[in-house]
Amino acid sequence: MKKSIIALGVMAVLALTGCFGGKSVTASGGEVTGKGGRAFAEPTPYGMTLIKRGHLKMGMEKQDSLWGKQTPVRDISVEGFWMDETEITNSQYRQFVYYVRDSIIRERLADPAYGGDETYKIEEDKNGDPVKPHLNWKKALPRKPNEDEQRALESVYVTNPVTGEKMLDARQMNYRYEVYDYTEAAKRKYRLNPEERNLNTDITANPDEQVWISKDTAYIDDEGRIVRQTINRQLSGPWDFLNTYIVNIYPDTTCWVNDFPNADNETYMRLYFSNPAYNSYPVVGVTWEQAEAFCAWRTEYLLKGLGAAARYVQRYRLPTEAEWEYAARGKDQNEFPWENQDVASGKGCFFANFKPDNGNYTKDGNLITSKVGIYASNSNGLYDMAGNAAEWTSTIYTEAGVESMNDINPQLKYNAAKEDPYRLKKKSVRGGSWKDPESYIRSAWRSYEYQNQPRSYIGFRCVRSLANTTSEKTKTKKSKNK
Repeated sequence: MKKSIIALGVMAVLALTGCFGGKSVTASGGEVTGKGGRAFAEPTPYGMTLIKRGHLKMGMEKQDSLWGKQTPVRDISVEGFWMDETEITNSQYRQFVYYVRDSIIRERLADPAYGGDETYKIEEDKNGDPVKPHLNWKKALPRKPNEDEQRALESVYVTNPVTGEKMLDARQMNYRYEVYDYTEAAKRKYRLNPEERNLNTDITANPDEQVWISKDTAYIDDEGRIVRQTINRQLSGPWDFLNTYIVNIYPDTTCWVNDFPNADNETYMRLYFSNPAYNSYPVVGVTWEQAEAFCAWRTEYLLKGLGAAARYVQRYRLPTEAEWEYAARGKDQNEFPWENQDVASGKGCFFANFKPDNGNYTKDGNLITSKVGIYASNSNGLYDMAGNAAEWTSTIYTEAGVESMNDINPQLKYNAAKEDPYRLKKKSVRGGSWKDPESYIRSAWRSYEYQNQPRSYIGFRCVRSLANTTSEKTKTKKSKNK
C-alpha cells in the first residue's frame, strides 16, 4: 500500500511538471539557473514625465529672512516616479465630474423606477456566470430618450430659480471608491496566524489573542447624506484592510468669495470652473479628500483599458512632500525650480505666476491663476512648480517635518477619522500660489491646509510609482558588458 502511495506521489509530481510547462531542473545539470518571466516595458503615462531616483538635501539651509523661521534639513533619497507635467486643469477635473454624472445616469437607467433597462448594467459574463455588478460603459446614453429615460437624464440637474437655466446638481456628484491598504495588511502584528506576529522564539504565541484593526467606511443615508465612519473591529481576514470612501467631488466654486471677503470675485465664482475659457487653468477649490478621489478615479479609468498589464501598473496618487520638493528643485537641486535665485530675467520677465509686489498682483502679467505651462519648465520638464496654484501632497503636516521621516522614500501618513481633533487633519501644501510673495514659492517652503478645506489658490498634480525601478544607468552598463 505504501509503495502505491509513493508511486502515485511521483506520478503527481510528474503531472504537475507537465502542466506548468516550466524549465526542467535536471536540464541545467542540477544547478540553480533561475526562473525567468516576460519582461514588462512600462510606457510613459500621458502628460507625465519621469523623475529619476536620486538624493535631496530636503529643507532650507538658510534661515528664512521673512519670518526668521528655521526649516529642518535632512539628506534623503527617493525612488524614481512619474509626475504630471502640469497641475490638473479644469478640463481634466471636469472629465471626472462628467464621469460621475454619467455613472449616476446609467445606474438610474438600469433602475426599474426609470424603465429598468438591464443592458446598462452587467451582472453576468459571456458564459452566463454571475460577476460583480458593474456599469456597461460600452452602451451609449439614449439620444432619443423615451419618457422614463428622459427622467433619468434630467434627474442629475436642477433649475436655477432666478434664470430658469438647468445646471448640474453638485450635491449628487458623489464618487464611491475603495482602497486596499497594503502597508497595514503587510504588518507582522496583523498576521492571521498568531505564531507569525512575533519572531522572537522566547515568546509563546497566544492562540486566543484578539487583534483589532481600524478601517474607514462610508455610506449614503436615507436622506442622501454621506456618512463617514472609522470603525474598530476584530481582525477576521485580509479583506479587513479594504477601506471605502464616498466623496462629493464637485469643486467649491464659492471659495473665490469666501477666501477674499470684501472683494468682487463673483465672476470667478460663476465662470472659473464651468466656462471653457478657463479649460487650461489649474483646477482650484478642491479639497485634499477630493484630490485623493480624483487619483482613485484616474487609476480606475486607466486600469479598464490595460488588460493583463494592469497588475504591474502602480496607482495614481498625490506626491509625498519629499517627492514634490525633489522634483521641484530640478536636476541641480536649486532653491527655485529655475537655475538662479532671481524671480525674473534681466529683461523683467518673471519665471512664475506669484505676487511679485505688495498688492501688485499684475506685475507678472496675471491677476489670479494663469494657464498651466505658459512659463518655462524646470530641468525635470515640470511646469508651475512655483506659483500659479499651490499643491496638495499626501504627507501630514508637522512642525518637525523631515526630522520625523525616514531618509529613504520618506512619508508621514495618517488617515484622520472624522471624530479626530481638527489639528490632525493638516496636510502639507507646497509650491506657493498666485497670491503668495517670493518667499513662499521656494521649493523648500512648507505650508499646510486642512484636508476638508477648499481654497481658490490650492490645486494638485498626480504621481505614479514606477513599475520597473531599474535605472537607465544600470541598463546602459549592462548593455555595454554584453
